[in-house]
This record gives sequence, C-alpha cells and structure tokens, in this order.
Amino acid sequence: MGKVVAVSRKSSHGIAKPNVETIRLVARHGVEGDAHCGTTVRHRSRVARNPAQPNLRQVHLIHAELFDELAGQGFSVHPGDMGENITTRGIDLLKLPEGAELWIGTQARVRITGLRNPCKQLNEHAPGLMDATLTRDPAGNLIRKAGVMAVVLDGGEVRQGDSIEVTMPAGERQPLVPV
Repeated sequence: MGKVVAVSRKSSHGIAKPNVETIRLVARHGVEGDAHCGTTVRHRSRVARNPAQPNLRQVHLIHAELFDELAGQGFSVHPGDMGENITTRGIDLLKLPEGAELWIGTQARVRITGLRNPCKQLNEHAPGLMDATLTRDPAGNLIRKAGVMAVVLDGGEVRQGDSIEVTMPAGERQPLVPV
C-alpha cells in the first residue's frame, strides 16, 4: 500500500503545478480545475495533431522516490515541480501494467493508461532535468521515469496522507508505453 505525498493542480498549461490541500477527481474527466481536465485530449501538442482523441492523460502521478534519486544527482525537485497531480510514495508506479487500478483515499479510483513521456519543458525547472528522467536498460531500451498517466474511473477528493491500493488487471499484463 502506498500513500499520497502531495496533490497539485493548475488551471493553465505549464510544467510546475502548485500544491493544494485537496483535489477533486471527476469521473471520465480528470482533476477539477486542472488544464488537462476533459474527456478529449488537452495536452497542447496532442490537440494540434488530433483534438478529438480521447484523453488518456487526465491524471499525472509521480513517485516521490524519483525526487530522492534526482536529489542524488544534484537536482532539487519537489511535489508539483514536474507537473504531476498526485505525488506518491511506496508504489513502484513504473512497474505497474497498463490497466492497473489505484484506489486513492476513500472514493477515488484511476486506471493507469501509460507512461509520461518527459518533455524539454522540464529543463525550465533545472537544466538537464529531462535527461535525468531518462535512462537505458542493459539492452539499450529507453526507460522513462517521469511518472505515469491515468484516467478517472470513480471521482472523489484526494489529499496528502490518503492511502493508495493497487488492483492488478485480469489476464495478460501489458507493460506501460508512453501515452
């Protein structure tokens, strides 16, 4: 079981999102009051390609353990700095399969859709931050560490300290790919 370290939202586009006391997840839409809330894609580069595609990036989650790792490389990164809505601790988000569900707090439930593909805007926070969120496995495959994306199945309030429980999908499990 994991925990919520912080919650963040921002009504306009841009990387850093300020921490708030609570966020409200809205089923099939995302984080109420966040720029990425909606049933269709809201990420600017994806809107430019096809504004009618479904929004698989309603909620962005990052594991606080990444901040610990980045601190060891000289970066000062805190909850919300990388644009996430929910900062977690105690769950290896990157190892979850597509379709895994997270029960957050007493009501909210999200389904993991894929990996966040880090963008160059991270370098606005700190030069080299984007590259620090990427690595390669022994076979040379790119590993993205900048969190996961999800859609909201059941809405509800989420706040710091809430518990997070994982439910794995039935059947064959597919590894996460960027969405």
